[in-house]
Amino acid sequence: MMSGETAVDRSVYALSGADVLTFLQGMVTNDVLPLARSPGIVWSALLTPQGKYLADFFVVHTADHLLLDIKTAVAEAAVRRLLMYRLRADAQIVRTDLHVTRGLGPAPDAAPNDALRDPRHPSLGWRAYGAPGHPPQIDWDAIRVAATVPETGIELTADTFILEARFEALNGVDFRKGCYVGQEVTARMKHKTELRKGLVRVGVAGSAPIGTEILADGKPAGTLYTQSGGFGIAYLRHDRAGLLLTAGEAVVTLI
Repeated sequence: MMSGETAVDRSVYALSGADVLTFLQGMVTNDVLPLARSPGIVWSALLTPQGKYLADFFVVHTADHLLLDIKTAVAEAAVRRLLMYRLRADAQIVRTDLHVTRGLGPAPDAAPNDALRDPRHPSLGWRAYGAPGHPPQIDWDAIRVAATVPETGIELTADTFILEARFEALNGVDFRKGCYVGQEVTARMKHKTELRKGLVRVGVAGSAPIGTEILADGKPAGTLYTQSGGFGIAYLRHDRAGLLLTAGEAVVTLI
């Protein structure tokens, strides 16, 4: 049975204080209040007031901890932004020395109460928090591409609207939870407009650097991001998806 590998690009913060979950509830895109009642894991995002992406993370309740699991590259800025809105709420967010371990298949016997299934997609396995695991070995990019799961700093940038980045399909947004920062724009995109652009899985014949512009019969149509095994994740204009698509020297095909 696999014991898991260390996610070397993640940081773990402890959440504490009587108001910490209600405080987060008014800040993030998903419903975190069920975590007050029982262990679980929720994927969510922090947005600007204009509905643009700032950071995404997991809010986690294990048997022993209430945690924030976040990409290290955006962690300090995101925590600083959260605490800027804290005002008088009894809420603390403090970095820990815990490690994120993750794996596929059954969770390790050593920590069955702390291993939780990744809520975004079944293929992403489980996550646990504690001592470090094995060095990274799993091709997570291939798994993400197969399930069209965006990654912080690659498909998810400061220009991202989360509904175009598949947050609804990946259980990252709740439309019944009430107000949060950026909620008005997100709700309007859900209920009053038809998405004309978004992340899709594509076939890629050849290769191109991450961020290469996709052209449709010579006209701008989107951007090619993560690629693996002849497939990729692309941000694409839906009205141009049926045309001849190229990204540099690569030919891109909508699947």
